[in-house]
Amino acid sequence: MGLLEGINDPKDLRALTWEELDTLAQEIRQEMIEVVSVNGGHLAPNLGVVELTLALHRIFDSPRDKLIWDVGHQTYTHKLVTGRFAQFRSLRLFRGLSGFPKRSESAHDCFETGHSSTSISAAVGFAKARDFLKEDYHVVAIIGDGAMTGGMAYEALNHAGHSGTNLIVVLNDNNMSISSNVGALSSYLNRLRTDPRYVKRKAEVKDLLKSIPKIGSKVAKVAGNAKSKLKYLLVRGLWFEELGFTYLGLFDGHNSKLLEQVFEFAKQKKGPILLHIITRKGKGYAPAEKKPEVFHGVGPFDLLTGEVIKKQAPPTYTEVFGRTICDIAVRDPKVVAISAAMPTGTGLSQFARQFPERFFDVGIAEQHAVTFAAALAVSGFKPVVAIYSSFFQRAYDQIIQDICLSRANVVLAIDRAGVVGNDGPTHHGLFDISFLRNLPNLTFMVPKDENEFRQMLYTAFKIEGPVAIRYPRSVGQGVTLESSFREIPPGKAELLREGRDLTIIGAGPLVNTCLLAAEQLNIQGVEAAVINLRYLNPLDKELILKYAGLTKRVLTVEDNILGGGMGGAVLELLADEKLSNVAVQRLGYPDFVEQGSISQLHQFYGLSVEGILGAYSKFETRSLRFEGKRKIL
Repeated sequence: MGLLEGINDPKDLRALTWEELDTLAQEIRQEMIEVVSVNGGHLAPNLGVVELTLALHRIFDSPRDKLIWDVGHQTYTHKLVTGRFAQFRSLRLFRGLSGFPKRSESAHDCFETGHSSTSISAAVGFAKARDFLKEDYHVVAIIGDGAMTGGMAYEALNHAGHSGTNLIVVLNDNNMSISSNVGALSSYLNRLRTDPRYVKRKAEVKDLLKSIPKIGSKVAKVAGNAKSKLKYLLVRGLWFEELGFTYLGLFDGHNSKLLEQVFEFAKQKKGPILLHIITRKGKGYAPAEKKPEVFHGVGPFDLLTGEVIKKQAPPTYTEVFGRTICDIAVRDPKVVAISAAMPTGTGLSQFARQFPERFFDVGIAEQHAVTFAAALAVSGFKPVVAIYSSFFQRAYDQIIQDICLSRANVVLAIDRAGVVGNDGPTHHGLFDISFLRNLPNLTFMVPKDENEFRQMLYTAFKIEGPVAIRYPRSVGQGVTLESSFREIPPGKAELLREGRDLTIIGAGPLVNTCLLAAEQLNIQGVEAAVINLRYLNPLDKELILKYAGLTKRVLTVEDNILGGGMGGAVLELLADEKLSNVAVQRLGYPDFVEQGSISQLHQFYGLSVEGILGAYSKFETRSLRFEGKRKIL
């Protein structure tokens, strides 16, 4: 039996020798590599923080002390040493262990997170709660250099520095977010890493920290002059100190002894302190070290070669987006593209290579990306902003105020719409229909397949005013991609099947499920009309009202939460038109959705052929009840 199997609580780590700790780190890396090679997951970030996590748990007393992980996709080691080793093989599977911190899983997960740049804000909240209650525990925020490009991190740094409360920020600097970091902050941190004064004085600082035999009576003397001794290490690091933080760094994030000395020292300091730690993303697995951007969030891969396992399949919607935007940009020099630190994830890498002067990666700054795009638009350019659905939530105010209000010609490319699979509730894009379909001046489109998506992108640049297009994290339907472009008439839905007994209204790839269900109903003698809505705003009122009035039964099917969704839009239309004799059922998600494959989640929530057939049977049951009551009367 290995050491890892015997770790049931962080306290067990403190009994290990340095040699055993190194062995444990190797076992943890091997376990993560094996599990992620089958389940997929965030491998490179987790390989990079093994020693850092072990040092934190050996020095701090979790769950009494609060360890708050930014983004949370680097918590696999944390999970393994906090009593979840036995469940680790279920990582990211349906009803299995979450790939992110989850309070219901463990008391050691003190704060749930899946989005960037939130940990320092949460840390200030925990610290202030501690102070109010006159309790005594440590609060540690672990944040990456990529997450430090998010404006929320600076709002929190400003508050923490001003308040002067005791908390520790660990800056885990690996020079990566998902793609390579960009911007002035990244340049600043890079200068810190490469400053020759660091190389010259690295040994001095290491000796200084090693000179502390035990934290005791000498702490006061050392702490009193540590600031002056360490400050000169990197003069540029004083920027953090101007915000009210004691800055200490740089430290090797894979040197366990040094890390523990640094954390023990930081525990004695008063006020906010920032520890600048350097780690290597993907450490311990050569393919991940070589290509950390590939192994940031990776699907199943070959354990020996590191090659991602790819099945023969149509291109993903993201790939179609990347190719189509390049095709459009060749024709129109005014088209520019904007990413929020995810050119690879959003399919814009090819655009960046082909049109470098027309591509902008603004870092993890969704709010800035949207307002930046609005200004480009009113200046005569045609920007497309590609961001994941769940991350667009962060820029809601900017979409309303800076784009819709001014009718700016911006295309919002909403990737990862609907359920996204094993990343779970923090990453599902279940709310964009609800928060966008009601916005004035915004044209909102949803393609049923990859070719329609291609034509919608082309159409989007022909429409005056802002346009949003949502599309899923999945492969396409396998239809032929037309090389030529054609416009899709604004506000016009597509009737795919005639019917007189039931109207099924779908949007996105679920339209194909609606068609399959209609075929099954036809076998049962039920003629179901199928409408591909295409436009969520404006709605094709004429077509919806025509078939709702004809069939008297309407079933809506959407990859979105039911509250405020597409089905709600249909209900509003029917209410406005006073069609009270039309029965409506809505299929969608009632609440937050857990992790699982896209097909598993669709099946579980009734967004399947069987789910549609079951919904129709409820229409029949209601009709029989009504008929029975009418006969009695």
